[in-house]
Amino acid sequence: MTSQSAASLPSRHPAPGAPLQGAGLVAAFVDEKGGIALDGVAKHFGMSKTQLAETIGVKRDTLYRTSRLTAPKTQARALEMLEILGRIAGWAGGERQAMAWYRAEPIPAFGDRTAEALVKDGKAAAVRDYLDHIALGGFA
Repeated sequence: MTSQSAASLPSRHPAPGAPLQGAGLVAAFVDEKGGIALDGVAKHFGMSKTQLAETIGVKRDTLYRTSRLTAPKTQARALEMLEILGRIAGWAGGERQAMAWYRAEPIPAFGDRTAEALVKDGKAAAVRDYLDHIALGGFA
């Protein structure tokens, strides 16, 4: 086995803009402790921590305080967002387009609320169920 310098080893997290979808999107951001590495998520999607906090529905300070980064609510919201993005990235044309859909596209079945608004209200399971229904050929 040859030794490599740390600089030549692959990064633990994907490069910004690297195409990911499905479970790979979630797995790409799991840190060594089993949590979601939120700094990596923000960087990958070209967002500031403030923008990511708004997107997952937590206060701005949450992503700037180490103790709050690992809080169950913060981690759950980030995981829910990544799971939904992973499910639709292939349909949307990539994870950046999936993020745009997540944040802005009204879903008629939910009174024209966005996936982002539903996740913020604790309804991520309903969004996942809806996406599963669509994937199986159901009507929107």
